[in-house]
Amino acid sequence: MKEVPIQSLVAPPVRGLQPYVPGKPIAELEREYGVQDIIKLASNENPLGPGKRARAAMARALTEIGLYPDGSGFELKRQLAAHHRIAPECLTLGNGSNDVLVLLAEAFLTPGTEAIYSQYCFAVYPIVVQASGAAARVAPSLPPDAAMPLGHDLDAIARLISERTRLVFIANPNNPTGTWLAAQELLAFLRTLPAATIAVVDEAYFEYSRDKDCPDGTQWLDELPNLVVTRTFSKAYGLAGLRVGYAISQPAIAETLNRLRQPFNVNSIALAAASAALEDREHLVRSVELNKSALIQLTEGLSSLGLNVLPSAGNFVLVDLGRPAGPIFEGLLRRAVIARPVGNYGLPNHLRITTGTLEQTRRAVEALGEVLRNAK
Repeated sequence: MKEVPIQSLVAPPVRGLQPYVPGKPIAELEREYGVQDIIKLASNENPLGPGKRARAAMARALTEIGLYPDGSGFELKRQLAAHHRIAPECLTLGNGSNDVLVLLAEAFLTPGTEAIYSQYCFAVYPIVVQASGAAARVAPSLPPDAAMPLGHDLDAIARLISERTRLVFIANPNNPTGTWLAAQELLAFLRTLPAATIAVVDEAYFEYSRDKDCPDGTQWLDELPNLVVTRTFSKAYGLAGLRVGYAISQPAIAETLNRLRQPFNVNSIALAAASAALEDREHLVRSVELNKSALIQLTEGLSSLGLNVLPSAGNFVLVDLGRPAGPIFEGLLRRAVIARPVGNYGLPNHLRITTGTLEQTRRAVEALGEVLRNAK
C-alpha cells in the first residue's frame, strides 16, 4: 500500500493545531462509568432547553426537511434586523457564533498579520488565529487579586497593538472566567483602536449579563465602523444542539463575511427555531431568572465549601480549588456530575461549573463537598 506523507502535506499553521475539546457528553459518561441520572454542567447550556415556540417551529420545519434551507436566512435576518434596529445587510449568520469567528479569521488574517486576545480567552480564538497563519499576541490577564480577577486587561491589550494588528478578540462576558468589562471602559478602549484594526466583541452570554454593567456593543456600531459583535442562540435561547449564531457589523464587513460563508451553513430547523425563539420573550425571561437564582445558589454553595469563586456575568462560575482539578473532576464524574476542567486554558487548579436547575445546582454543590471531604 502506497505511503502518503500526510504531515508534510498539511499546511504549516495546521500541523501543530490542538483541536477544541468540548465538555464530556452524558452518553460517554454512562458508557465509561455506568452511572445514571447524570447532570451535565460542563458546556454552559441552558438547563431548560428550547421554549415551546421553538419546539413547535422545529416540528413544523421537519415537514420540509427534504429541501435545502433558505441559503440567505431571509426570515431570521429580517427578525434580527428588527430586534437590533439595524439593516439586514449588517448581519452574517453562522453555524453557531464559532462559525463567524472562523469567517473573521479567514477574511482578515494572513501570515504577516497579527491578532490579539487575552490570556484566559475563549479557546476558539487561538485556534482560528493559528489556522490562518497569523501571529497571536497574548495579553496578560488582570491578576487574581484584581477587582475583576483574571479578567481582560485593556491596557495590556493596547500595548500589543501595532500596524500589523488586524483583529482584537474580546469576550464580554468572558469564557471561561465569567468576568466582564463595564460599558465606559470598553467603549473608551474601542475608540482608541486604529481604523485598520477590527474589534470582535463576543457577546455569547449577553442575555445573562443584563443585571451587570455589561454593555450592548451593538449600540456602538454607528460610531465604530471597525466593530463586529457576535451573538448566539446556544446559551440563553437554549438551542445549543442546533448551532446558530450571528455577527453584526457595518455592511462592508458583513458583505465580506457573507462572501466566505458556506452555502446553507445554518440548517432549516435551526433557522425556524431561532426565529421562534427570538419572539418567545417569556421563555427568555424564565431562563434568565432561573440563571440568576442558580448563580447565587452556586456561588454561595461553593463559597461555603471554602472555595474561591470568581465573579460571573454568565451562566457559569470559575472556581479555584487550590489544588489540581483533575482528581476533583474525576470524583464528580463518579457522582454523576459533569463539570469542566480548564487546564487547557492554563488554569489547572480550576473548574468551570455551569448553572443548572436549582435541584441540579444543589446536587453539584453537595457532590463537590463530598469529593473535597474524601480528598483530605
